[in-house]
Amino acid sequence: MNNASMTKLEFDKIKAMLLTYTVSEAGRALAERHEPSAEPGRVKAWLGETEEAAALLATGASVPISAMEGIEVFMALLGKGKIYSEQELGNLAVWLTSIGQMKRYMDSKRMTAPTISSYADSMYDCPELVKELQRCIRHGALTDQASPALADIRRHLAAAEERIERKLGQLLGKYKNALQDQLVSKRNGHYVIPVKRDLRRQVPGTVWDESASGQTLFVEPVDVADLQAEWQMWKSEEERERTLILSQLSDLAEEQSAALRWNLEAMASFDFIFARAKLSRTFNGIKAAIIDKPYVRLIGAKHPLLGGKAVPLTIEIGGEWRQLIITGPNTGGKTVALKTIGLFALMVQSGFLIPAEAGTELGLFQTIMADVGDGQSIEQSLSTFSAHMECLSDMLRKANARSLILLDELAAGTDPGEGIALSIAVLEELLKRGSLVAATTHFNEIKRFASVMKGCTNARMAFDADTLQPIYKLEIGEAGDSYAFAIARRFGLPESVIKRAEERVVAAKSANSTQQQEKLNAGEFDSTSALRWDDALKRASSKEEAKTQVKHKEEVANSSGAGAKKPLEVGDCVWIYPLKRTGIVFQPANERGDVVVQVQKNKMTFNRKRLSLYIPSTQLYPELEEGYDMDIVFESKENRKTRKLMGRKYVPGLSIIIPPDEPKA
Repeated sequence: MNNASMTKLEFDKIKAMLLTYTVSEAGRALAERHEPSAEPGRVKAWLGETEEAAALLATGASVPISAMEGIEVFMALLGKGKIYSEQELGNLAVWLTSIGQMKRYMDSKRMTAPTISSYADSMYDCPELVKELQRCIRHGALTDQASPALADIRRHLAAAEERIERKLGQLLGKYKNALQDQLVSKRNGHYVIPVKRDLRRQVPGTVWDESASGQTLFVEPVDVADLQAEWQMWKSEEERERTLILSQLSDLAEEQSAALRWNLEAMASFDFIFARAKLSRTFNGIKAAIIDKPYVRLIGAKHPLLGGKAVPLTIEIGGEWRQLIITGPNTGGKTVALKTIGLFALMVQSGFLIPAEAGTELGLFQTIMADVGDGQSIEQSLSTFSAHMECLSDMLRKANARSLILLDELAAGTDPGEGIALSIAVLEELLKRGSLVAATTHFNEIKRFASVMKGCTNARMAFDADTLQPIYKLEIGEAGDSYAFAIARRFGLPESVIKRAEERVVAAKSANSTQQQEKLNAGEFDSTSALRWDDALKRASSKEEAKTQVKHKEEVANSSGAGAKKPLEVGDCVWIYPLKRTGIVFQPANERGDVVVQVQKNKMTFNRKRLSLYIPSTQLYPELEEGYDMDIVFESKENRKTRKLMGRKYVPGLSIIIPPDEPKA
């Protein structure tokens, strides 16, 4: 997988969250090394493990996963002849006890988690080794039961200490006047008493230390030197016996090295599996169905990093269309939609459950590549456009029928005309290769490409035109508007500035439409060029532009040659004074003068007095005389398909639902 794309899709943040749910260093290492896979068998196995682990966690039981503190160091030295300390062997005993607990726990959960329960069958808790370790070591020290010799040595050692303490008690009285305090302490393993420096000669013996001020000397009296030597002898014997016992215990551990190494791997795997399950449960993840073709079908998908702010996304790519062009205003959720698609694909191919609803299906991709964000780099001196081109170049080197390509803001960062042409050429190439593509754009030319090219379709992020607020709902089959001027008004740009901008857009589109028509008539477009799709569109560009033009003044409407008394016809583009925007006549005026007008997807009723003709249907749809189907304008793609199917045969339960006209405005 492409590491840069995974970072852009924020998969690194998902992995960082995963690491927090591991409890051992070995489990964490597995999580850090984990990468998405395109092998169906491996992905399905991972998903099955995660789902079973999540089911166990859902029961509320505490899974006895060991943190394995110190065990990795222990295992690293295993087989190298090391004599382990009491602390290290004690940790081994505790760990092997947890291995036994894990085996018993998983054995009791075979009905809920048959697959991962079987993983514990191969773990071996080394009962004889544990028994011996627990007999010999307690609280990090060897017990007297570790060996008869050790017990005997410690009895002699205790007796020697008692004789020394009794003798020193006598000497405290004997040398009372020469002492700083009436106490016995140890220095360098020797029993000493505190003697005043200036009275040192009164206490014969060996000086082992002195106070910080130098006024007190810590002296081992000569009277206890022989007793101290005896104690030291028994102490050395104890150390020799301790080394012998620890060596024997270390040998026992060495004999179980293969089982211990397997236990470490198995416990680390359990840690990693349950970390995936814990992460998945934080966002109520489900196991997506894996199918054997490149395909994405997300139902109610919520971006896992957005928490409660996530809005469910339903989207499909790879069925009737392989390219989905998403349009809509800025901040409407287009980029989040792209990231959700890519991130979910990466998560599924990593064995994670995803926050979506039943019916979610995904195929597996060999490459998942994303160009999301402007990618501008000061360090590399790359402009936004250069960064996009570098990313696209890499995509085109690798793209095939098992690729998922995500492109944000097509044609951004350069001259719009050239950028649009280049973007369409790239989309055509990716379509030829069979790659699945989801892309966002604001450009009408790219929207029109998607509307006529087989294998492509438009989608839009829903937007409330009244409140100018995004709804964050993806609607497939329709292209959306950018609402740039409406949003600019909302944020307080001067009306005079916005009106001048709108007039320039209308003028530019009109000039472009005329020029394009002239070129079409002259046959100047090469059918093999990146713009060959224009020839299929014919005058559809003028139609699309007319639907988005904005009228500002009544004088402009009157100057267009539209008389107020002229009857309006179906397909006429009209200026709606109450809404300050255009619409298409759906039903002409009735006896009361009420006209039904389609505004985007909504049908609204206005009195004829509140409307003025903006572009006659004969100019907007020259094809009307040739039997142009106005349903393309007034009905959704889904309804048109349904109507066509109903015209061929009877389908039980199939119907077309047409929403009622909105109230009269």
